[in-house]
Amino acid sequence: MELITTKNILKKAQEGHYAIGAFNVENMEMVMAVISAAEEMNAPVIMQTTPSTVKYAGLDYFLANVKVAASRASVPVVMHLDHGSSFDLAAQALRAGYTSIMIDGSHESFEDNIAVSKAVVDMCKPSGVAVEAELGKVGGKEDDLDGGEGDAYTDPQEAREFVERTGVDSLAIAIGTAHGMYKGEPKLDLERLSEIREVVSVPLVLHGGSGIPDSKVQEAINRGICKVNYATELRIAFTHGVNEYLKSNPNEIDPKKYNKAGLEEVKKFVKEKIQVCGCQNKA
Repeated sequence: MELITTKNILKKAQEGHYAIGAFNVENMEMVMAVISAAEEMNAPVIMQTTPSTVKYAGLDYFLANVKVAASRASVPVVMHLDHGSSFDLAAQALRAGYTSIMIDGSHESFEDNIAVSKAVVDMCKPSGVAVEAELGKVGGKEDDLDGGEGDAYTDPQEAREFVERTGVDSLAIAIGTAHGMYKGEPKLDLERLSEIREVVSVPLVLHGGSGIPDSKVQEAINRGICKVNYATELRIAFTHGVNEYLKSNPNEIDPKKYNKAGLEEVKKFVKEKIQVCGCQNKA
């Protein structure tokens, strides 16, 4: 089917108290793995690329992969720009055909974050493309994205004002998650999440899903998270599959064979996270 936007599927998730898995894809095999998992689980799915992934091959390359996969799929598929780093990149993604766009102004002042987020919303609205923004800073480092240090948790009242003034369709919040893998078990401020849910009407997004215990993710979903982002663990799964295959077949030179091993590991991981999110049979 055609690529869709996140508006309807995230609203349905919000009403049904489940979340949609959002997976960062970095090659054809990852795209194939995510689609195959979603088909088997009958789940809607969000494909994502970050600015550094886009730099590697271009918006059009990754979009083309996902469009072909979506055209062969029977489940809803979204193509999302993750952590859009500027208005210009958001505009490029919109023109290329991305159906969902995140503008990340979280490193700016509150007012500047509002200004750039509202500008992207105004740009995308005529096309019906959904916009995600971020308030607060998710820690750690993913690709070229440094989460920064210090107390940067999302303030509930600021979140309410931010959504009202920008008109964003969904909001990524900072409650103690981080990009990359965790050195210990992350301590999520779930009470803060509940406070934000009380005053913010749009679907809420949890970044830094890789490495969070499934039980914590599910509790966050119960408290209002509607989209969960996974990136680092997909890389780990793919690399593990390739490495294990080449250990057993050191003379293999056909990329299709060892890439398929990576594909299968990613597919297995995605199926597990679709179950964690509770979006199986929600297509």
